[in-house]
Amino acid sequence: MSSTILIVEDEFAVARGIQYALQQEGYVVTVARSGEEGLDFAVHQAPDLVVLDVRLPGMDGFEVLRRLRAAGVKMPVLVLTARDDEVDKVIGLELGADDYLTKPFGLRELMSRIRALLRRAYGDLADAAGGRVIRHRDLLIDLERRRVQRGNRRISLTATEFEILRHLASRPGRVYSRRELLELLRDYEALDQDEKTINVHVSHLREKIEDDPSSPVFVLTVRGAGYAFAER
Repeated sequence: MSSTILIVEDEFAVARGIQYALQQEGYVVTVARSGEEGLDFAVHQAPDLVVLDVRLPGMDGFEVLRRLRAAGVKMPVLVLTARDDEVDKVIGLELGADDYLTKPFGLRELMSRIRALLRRAYGDLADAAGGRVIRHRDLLIDLERRRVQRGNRRISLTATEFEILRHLASRPGRVYSRRELLELLRDYEALDQDEKTINVHVSHLREKIEDDPSSPVFVLTVRGAGYAFAER
């Protein structure tokens, strides 16, 4: 599962250059040409990371960032400033940006910053394709070998339990409804159409990975909404 990145940039040449470089590294990239378009995509599509220019026509990047954080959207945001202006950097960081780059910048530095932000936000991501290993506390999920362990203890999961854990852990804090999880799993394994089926699989998953399944610290229930993996 490739990491998804949203670029909010109105300068075509800059946006296209970043998009091409990221796609060459294996990321799934979407470009928004305005603050309004970027805000809408970030809120409703929940990309893994946002590259946000602060100097946008109409709604500027600062306002986009402010509204994202006010809405509780927590994916990492890398702010691009048009000049070496300390004020822009400070405002961006105070509004909730995770890092910044001043134009012009090198693509190698941009890639390095993006990889660092993804690792910080989502754990030990080994590459752009969503990472081979995810770690949270003493829980390790090896996506390539499809292995899970707590500390030195190997945990045996069914294929469905592993897929639920993989989807949730790959996007910490992102709430998945039972219907969404059912749809994500449908192509992988034939499941009962009843959404309550997901409850059963999550219950079994918790029995295997949680110290106290009745008070989980990894796979959390979001009342009235679904399930989410604990944020790091």
